[in-house]
Amino acid sequence: MSRKGKTLKDLAAKLDISVATASRALSGHARIAPETRERVAAAAREIGYVPNRAARALVSGRSGLAALALPVRGYGVGDAFLGEFVSGLTAGLGRTEVDLILTTVPASRTELDVIRSLVVGGRADGVVIARVTEADPRVEFLTAQRFPFVAHGRTSDGGAGFSWLDTDGHLAFAQAFDMLHALGHRRFALVTIDEPTTFRAHREAGLRDGIAVRADPAVTFETIAVPRFDRARRAAAVRGLLGRADRPTAVLGVFDGIAIGVIEEAAKLGIDVPGGLSVVGFDNTPEAALAAPGLTTFDSLIHQSAEAMAGMLTRAIADPDAPPETRLIRPPFVPRGSHGPAPG
Repeated sequence: MSRKGKTLKDLAAKLDISVATASRALSGHARIAPETRERVAAAAREIGYVPNRAARALVSGRSGLAALALPVRGYGVGDAFLGEFVSGLTAGLGRTEVDLILTTVPASRTELDVIRSLVVGGRADGVVIARVTEADPRVEFLTAQRFPFVAHGRTSDGGAGFSWLDTDGHLAFAQAFDMLHALGHRRFALVTIDEPTTFRAHREAGLRDGIAVRADPAVTFETIAVPRFDRARRAAAVRGLLGRADRPTAVLGVFDGIAIGVIEEAAKLGIDVPGGLSVVGFDNTPEAALAAPGLTTFDSLIHQSAEAMAGMLTRAIADPDAPPETRLIRPPFVPRGSHGPAPG
C-alpha cells in the first residue's frame, strides 16, 4: 500500500470499524476489548500504519509520552543500574502506544523543577520517578496534581496514596545477617550512603532487626555513611574501616557499587576476600558477576521491575481515577565468591 493510504481512516475501513474505535484501540483505551485492541494493532502492522503523534495529541489532549528525569550529577553511560532500568522501561512501554523520553536535570535546577515543567507544559502524560526519598517532594507534587506517575520505591509512610514498586531490602539484609552469623561472623559493618533514600533506610533497618532477633551479645555492628557520587571519599572511608586491627569480618554494601568498592579496597590492603573478609551487596548489577571474586548479592530484578512499572504507568494514564497499584518484590539471593566462613 502506498504511503498515502496509511491513514487511520483506511485502517478503520479495513477492519469495518469506526475511526473512533480504531483510534481508541491503538491508544490502549480501557473500554476497548483486549481482543479488539490486538486485532487493530495487527492490522496496523500489516498495512504499515504509523499514528501521527501531533494529530493524535490534538484530538486526545495527550502527548503519548512518559518521562524519566535524570540528574546530570552522578549519572552517565557507566551507571549499571540506570542502564538496566531504562532498558526495562523501554521494553515495557514498547508494547504500548506510549514512548519514553529521558530529560536531564542540570545542576542549576532540581528534579522537581523539571518534573513541574513537564506537567504544567503538558509535555508528558505520565512520569516515572526513581530512588525515592523518605519525604519525597516529587511524590507530594505529583499526588497533589493528580498526575499519573509510578515510583521505584516508597516514602517513609509506606507509600500510601500513590503507585509504587519496590524490592524488599529489609528482608534481604535480615537474611544476609542470618547467613553470615551462621558462618561464624560476629563483627559486622554496613557501608551506606548519606542521603535520605528509603531503600537505604529499609536495608539498614533489616540488618539491625536481624541482629536484634538473634540477640547475640558477641555481635558488634557499625555503620559508615559515604557520599554516593564521590568515589575518592568513599574509598578513603572504606580504607579507614578495613585498616583497623578490630576491623569487621563481614561488610554489607547498601548497593553493589559500594560493595564492589569494598572488595577493591580490601585487595589493596592485602585482605583476602572471602578468606579474611566477607562482602555482600544488593541489586545484582552486571558488574557484580564481573568482580573478583564475584559479588554475593541480592537481585533487585531491575529490568523486570522497570517493565512492570511501565505497565503500571500506562494503566494509570488510561484511567487516572483507578486506585494506585503497589508491589513489593522479594529479591532472590545470588551467592557468589565474596562470602564465606569467618576467619579463624
